[in-house]
Amino acid sequence: MLEAKNVTVNYGPRAAVAAVSLRANPGEILAIIGPNGAGKSTLLRTLNASLRTTQGEVLLDGQPLASFARRAMARRIAVVAQEADLRFPVTVIEFVLGGRYAWSSAWGWESERDVAIVRGILQETELEGFEARLMNEVSGGERQRAVLARALATEAKVLLLDEPTANLDLAHQATMLRLVRRRCDQGESAAVVVTHDLNLAAEFADNVLLLKDGSEVATGPPQTVLTPQLLRSVFDLEVLVDAHPVSGAPRITPVHEVRG
Repeated sequence: MLEAKNVTVNYGPRAAVAAVSLRANPGEILAIIGPNGAGKSTLLRTLNASLRTTQGEVLLDGQPLASFARRAMARRIAVVAQEADLRFPVTVIEFVLGGRYAWSSAWGWESERDVAIVRGILQETELEGFEARLMNEVSGGERQRAVLARALATEAKVLLLDEPTANLDLAHQATMLRLVRRRCDQGESAAVVVTHDLNLAAEFADNVLLLKDGSEVATGPPQTVLTPQLLRSVFDLEVLVDAHPVSGAPRITPVHEVRG
């Protein structure tokens, strides 16, 4: 379990995150939402020690995050960024195998078990047949699936996803989050997802953390957080919230003034 307790992160004199608490439980997806500049990505980077807290603490399985060595942390927390950093040509299977580095031997070579784990994950993420393709030659949706596959290859129990569906079409957005949802439903993982898409958060998340100006506005199930009143106070926008006709999850529609 990953837990943040009254976390504050300052950039100079300004608090980018102010006394925010959260808990990522196994089997659950927590979505972090809010307008630009709300502190979403800053908070996410704090959860894997990429940023240090000014006040408060982050706990992993009850222990301070700072007490874990980088390799030990990499075995427990995996990050899915918006885009893969590809400085040189690498095949899909080589890229995904990179997620096994935390478990590698002193020589740094992958084992037969590593390869077997990766091939299973390539099947799960529908990337069979792409093993030899170069990462900079596959489509955006395929590349994002490979980024997720690399994170899953770590066998980490906590997944941190920063706008994982950015620049993806509707089909690929759903595919990405279904894969995460499946891992969590199996009880193996907890996921924290930063997203601008309120409807995706409503559909896939168990709980939602709503931020504004670095502070928590509300947290809880989508039905209690994604209300017209709260969304108006955070986004300064009138919205209609009704139930999705299939899933029953909250469905958010902006209400724009009709000009005659």
